[in-house]
Amino acid sequence: MTESSSTGRIRREPPTYRRVAVAGVTPLTPRLVRVTVGGPELDGLVIEQPAASVRLLLPAPGSSELVMPTWHGNEFLLPDGSRPTIRTLTPLRLDSTTQELDLEIVVHEGGAASAWAQAARPGDKAAISGPGRGYPIDADASGFVLGGDESAIPAIGQLLEMLPADKPVHVIVEVADPAARLELPKHPAATVDWYDLPAGAPPGDALVPAIISTELAPGSRIWAAGEAAAMQRIRRHLLDERNLPRSETWIRGYWKSGRAGDADDD
Repeated sequence: MTESSSTGRIRREPPTYRRVAVAGVTPLTPRLVRVTVGGPELDGLVIEQPAASVRLLLPAPGSSELVMPTWHGNEFLLPDGSRPTIRTLTPLRLDSTTQELDLEIVVHEGGAASAWAQAARPGDKAAISGPGRGYPIDADASGFVLGGDESAIPAIGQLLEMLPADKPVHVIVEVADPAARLELPKHPAATVDWYDLPAGAPPGDALVPAIISTELAPGSRIWAAGEAAAMQRIRRHLLDERNLPRSETWIRGYWKSGRAGDADDD
């Protein structure tokens, strides 16, 4: 989910940014922080599908001033021509009455959003653009498999609240630290398997083989999100080796290892 493209294609301009301010910060685990943002410009924001996305615009590192960017064909740029600090996140609880939105941000070393979330205080400025597409739940599916790393935990939790209660759900989550485990929303037919990523192993080293070894009942739907290279491996396995129809899979690269920013949206 990047803000630019190396192909040079012209992208459709994303929704206008809405200015918000931090309303509260709640640590959920040592690895996950919930930041609630709000403001009158959230009026009219509608999120129709679970596991959707919003772009979070942050002040430049070391600054509290929020400078609004403009769209230049395939990316947002600041007035001086530099790229703004933008991260793509899963929008969670949206309260249209109080005009507040919950975002959950993974805490890790060197991340701009992580640093912002850890230092955020009520009144700090940011902006939201979106929503981007979410997951179209197929009520006719025989069951669901949800897979992801820590960046996908907020979306997985949201999906568990929305998937049909009478359909089996197998959840597979990779965490880089056992402290990232948390109690997910209850689903009457869900089983949850947590996998610890070995120290020094590349992202996806536990998640990919876990999904590859998962038995899929006919008619199952597979949703997975996380590090881009790991998602490419999962996508190739499902489409090329298992020959699943693309319509039965929903695989999204949320971030790229070794690179600041988001990964390309599938």
